[in-house]
Amino acid sequence: MKITTIGLDLAKEVFQIHAVDERGKLAQKKKLKRKEMSTYFANLEPCLIGMEACGSSHYWARGLKSMGHTVKLMAPQFVKPYVKTNKNDAADAEAICEAVTRPSMRFVGAKNVYQQTILCLHRARRLLVTAKTAQANQIRGLLAEFGIVAPQGIKTLRDRIPDILEDAENELIPEMRELIKVMDERLKDMIEDVEALDLKIKLSNERNEMIAELMKIPGIGPLTASAMVATIGDFKEFKSGRELAAYLGVVPRQHSSGGKQNLLGISKRGDGYLRTLLIHGARAVIRFAESRQEKNDWLVGLIGRRNKNIAAVALANKNIRIIWAMMTRSERFDPAHISHAPIPA
Repeated sequence: MKITTIGLDLAKEVFQIHAVDERGKLAQKKKLKRKEMSTYFANLEPCLIGMEACGSSHYWARGLKSMGHTVKLMAPQFVKPYVKTNKNDAADAEAICEAVTRPSMRFVGAKNVYQQTILCLHRARRLLVTAKTAQANQIRGLLAEFGIVAPQGIKTLRDRIPDILEDAENELIPEMRELIKVMDERLKDMIEDVEALDLKIKLSNERNEMIAELMKIPGIGPLTASAMVATIGDFKEFKSGRELAAYLGVVPRQHSSGGKQNLLGISKRGDGYLRTLLIHGARAVIRFAESRQEKNDWLVGLIGRRNKNIAAVALANKNIRIIWAMMTRSERFDPAHISHAPIPA
């Protein structure tokens, strides 16, 4: 019985497979240990393998593709409706096998080593930025217990700490002064680590000409351009810029019924980190537009009609569509470009 499709449920040590033949009949159902994976699939004739896009899925996708198999990754939320019984490894593998054969299924592109490395830099940086902010807030909160109100902003706080430690009139005893000093040193190390990661991301950007071109778009900086290219990979997997914008969650949610259209706030689907970078970049452009340093009649008019939050999301949406057009057509950014609706045949 020839195996044509396999649903593979990934894990750390024990993997579950559900294999079917060309008629969709069960051909094999078994568990594999991690050390058995390579041998099993290397001895198998090329077939379609479905997996959920989760931890280590891109690693296994690269390995299985090198053996001649066709590998497709799917978002876990798209696989869940195909689970017929209670959740277990065998049911998950069967659901994956069923979902990967659906013609309307949406797939996730497998990332190469370079893309994963860049995304690891971004993830590490994001964690350090969060820890840095938490450390600064803790210092500010502890000082408040002694009646010392520290200023807002991490740089301003660090500039103030030496004066606070040298002030003999406050209530800080030697043990507390030593604690604040240690926490300040830890905060300094975090700031230096973030700056080092920023430099690594900037150096990696210099190897990619398209990233440099994307940075010419107002609101797209080195972090956003790098994360966008590494996260999306092949932009041609999306049929249009609007589809990419929907994937990143900056289009309205719908709750429509009976022919009546009801649009809500943005869906917030997809990568929250990338969406945050895009919207924060748009906010920076809005600040310049308000001071007339940035001449953008469309954006100035939008700010005049709607509030800044809506304008920021709208600009982020527009930038996503520009990025899709540039990446799929290998075009350079033209600030004077005027879009035209397609002429009906």
